[in-house]
Amino acid sequence: MNAEDEVWDRGLQSERTRLAWVRTAVALSTAGLGAAGLSLRHDLPEIGAAGFALAALCGGVLLIRTRLRFRRVQEALHAGRPLNDDLDALFAWLGTLCLVAGAFTFVLTVR
Repeated sequence: MNAEDEVWDRGLQSERTRLAWVRTAVALSTAGLGAAGLSLRHDLPEIGAAGFALAALCGGVLLIRTRLRFRRVQEALHAGRPLNDDLDALFAWLGTLCLVAGAFTFVLTVR
């Protein structure tokens, strides 16, 4: 068995990782847009709708960056170097925190 066979298996890890990022981005965008629309239709505070809209924006950015990330992952794996995904993780966390903040505002203001 040569060194390349030891590193790679047929499990398609980078493809599964890409799909996981796509699911995260789509869920963030969809939840953010849906909740922002719901907030605006029911005359809830604009700050909650803004948080939901920011979450949707973060999801959109993640979705756009997914293709670039996949290429970087493939290149890093083949070159044997580590990959820095700090910016992508920051967008995912920021979007999630915006959803939580918007939901918290929503719960506090619904009568």
